[in-house]
Amino acid sequence: MAKDLAKELRYIYVDTGAMYRSVTLYAMRHNMFNDDGSVKLQELEKAMPQIHISFQHNEKTGKPDTYLNGECVEQEIRSIEVSSHVSPIATIGFVRRALVAQQQQMGKDKGVVMDGRDIGTVVFPDAELKIFVTASAEVRAQRRFDELKSKGMPADYEDILKNVQERDYIDSHREESPLRKADDAILLDNSHMTIAEQKAWLLDRVATLLH
Repeated sequence: MAKDLAKELRYIYVDTGAMYRSVTLYAMRHNMFNDDGSVKLQELEKAMPQIHISFQHNEKTGKPDTYLNGECVEQEIRSIEVSSHVSPIATIGFVRRALVAQQQQMGKDKGVVMDGRDIGTVVFPDAELKIFVTASAEVRAQRRFDELKSKGMPADYEDILKNVQERDYIDSHREESPLRKADDAILLDNSHMTIAEQKAWLLDRVATLLH
């Protein structure tokens, strides 16, 4: 949805969730998780300066792909394995501060559509337009299931649903930048909207802002 809006407006698109997923993938590859699922904090903090995340336009899809230290990881970071490890990473203060600083740098010249769970509250509290998008956990799990299947990746609906519910709880209860709707954000529940309906709704809000 956010990618499509950025394309329509010819704005830069930044998927902040992909940035946390990329840090998670790096930590998984470098054995930075303990057996109980907790993170080896000292090792990860030491490694943060070596973790470089960027977005590059994919000519084939017309949308940006996520790169971790020069490697395209767009497919890998969407796996259920990464999804099940991302929330502990996203609660770590030094990770959030490092990525928020990068995100603020990316958006300082405006012309950006930024997608993430703390954009309107922490990253850009003065953004010109804030949309807080929600849908039922069941609908979101089905969408992720369909997305993974369409990419030929393994997927189990019940596992995905459990992961969605757990991430919502962890992200909304964490101390550092908890997930919440900004007071001046417009709520969009897209549980029962088509992509076309959603796009029309969004463009209408942007047009209202610009005029």
